[in-house]
This record gives sequence, C-alpha cells and structure tokens, in this order.
Amino acid sequence: MSSDAFPHTTPSRDREPTAFTRYVAVGDSFTEGMADADPGRANAFVGWADRLAAHLARMAGDERPIFGYANLAVRGRLLADIAGPQVDNALALAPDLVSIVGGGNDILRPKADIDALAARLENSVARLRASGAEVLLATPTDPREAPLLRASRGRAATYAAHIWSIARRHEAYVIDLWGMAALRDWRMWAPDRIHLTSEGHRRVALNALTALGFTAPDAGWALPLPAADPISRAEAARANAHWARQYVGPWVQRRLRGQSSGDTISAKRPTITPLEG
Repeated sequence: MSSDAFPHTTPSRDREPTAFTRYVAVGDSFTEGMADADPGRANAFVGWADRLAAHLARMAGDERPIFGYANLAVRGRLLADIAGPQVDNALALAPDLVSIVGGGNDILRPKADIDALAARLENSVARLRASGAEVLLATPTDPREAPLLRASRGRAATYAAHIWSIARRHEAYVIDLWGMAALRDWRMWAPDRIHLTSEGHRRVALNALTALGFTAPDAGWALPLPAADPISRAEAARANAHWARQYVGPWVQRRLRGQSSGDTISAKRPTITPLEG
C-alpha cells in the first residue's frame, strides 16, 4: 500500500504520556534481548523490551489493572515474519502498546528493497493503530564505524527516514537509536558486535521510556561512557580478525545453507502474563 493512502497526522512525541496495561513486543534478536543474559534462567535473555516492561509496570500504579507483558520476538526473523505472523499474534492479545522493531536482518542483504520493507512495516503499523493500540518503533543504529556492516549504512539511513515518516503519519512513537551517541562505543556491544551488552539494553530501555513521554529514572542514559584507552592498529587488526573468524564466518555459513539462528527458537513470553511493578 502506498504511504500516500495514509493520513498525515501530528507527531506523537507532543502527546501526554499514557499509563499502559498490556504491552506486546515483536521483533528479532534485538527485542528478544540477545546478549543481555538472564541471571535467573540458563540460555535466556532479558533485553531492552523486558526492561521497558518493568518500567511501565511501575508506571501503571496500583489503582489500574495489573500490568501484563508478552514478548513474541525471535532471533534471526525477517520483517515478513515480524510484520506478518508476529503482528497477527500480537493483535490477538488485545494490547494497548506494541513495539515493532524489525528489518535489520533484511537490511544486511545487499539486494534488500528498502521501500518495500517500509511499506510492509507501515501496513502493520496501520493495522495496530486501527486496533486502538499505541505503537513504538525504533530506527536502526548507525553502522558507520562497524566493520563490514558499514556497507549497509545507506540502506539503514533510508529505512530510518521511512520510520520517522511512518511514525508521523500514524502518531507512533520512535526510539531514536541512530542518534544515540552512547551506542557508538564498542563497550556497549557484545563480542559479536551485533547485539548489545546488558548496559546497552538498559540504556535503550530508558531511551524507549523517554520516547513514550515518561521521565527516565536515570537521566544519564544518553551520555557516552568516559573515553576508553586507545589501542594500536595491530591490536585492532587482531580483534577484527578474531571477530571475522568467530562470528562472521558462521553467519555466512548459515546464509549459504538457508538457515537462521532462530530456526529452533520460539517466543520466550508468548502470552500476556502479569508483571509486577
């Protein structure tokens, strides 16, 4: 569907914050929470969406219905699955807030049709908004300093521009990851350089809370870390070579076999369940 078919509306960031009671997160590994290890469960992750849900549960207060949360995100998923079956399942849960963050795995493919991706995302946002749910989107991060991934910067920037336009047309909220300076520090990223550390997820959750109009309990979430000690070119080259062997090689092999890291993974929180504030 053409974006011209949707009405132009006022940006949502000017609205008063809303106390939500039913939050559903859909997406890929970013929203599943990879590399933010869950200390209470083996081989499980927390992530920014879980952390945001905990904040929202506290915001809901004791006088409102019990806050409920579901996370349908699965690592490796393309936007066709996120904006399709995951959104279908989200709508069946009757949420009042849905975060839909996807497209990153598509953008890594050199032949990705970014305009088509944006149209698919917009159709899903329109469906969610028509149900009465508020929608939270997120831009890609800026890959300008990432080895290999910097080749996708133009596609990522185009997609980010689409996301801001979609949000304006449908009064959706946006987490501005592209402009999040703290994420330009590799100490915020796991060794695979694709997923955030626990600190990175914590900060993104506070960014999301702020995007929804709330005041973050830690105002320093956007501040960069203190400068790191410099490393030599030789050290950087060795680190890059290790990264390529440990992470890029297996990713390429999965691509060649037509496999995804999430082929045997199911949603970690498939139904809305209570979350104490």
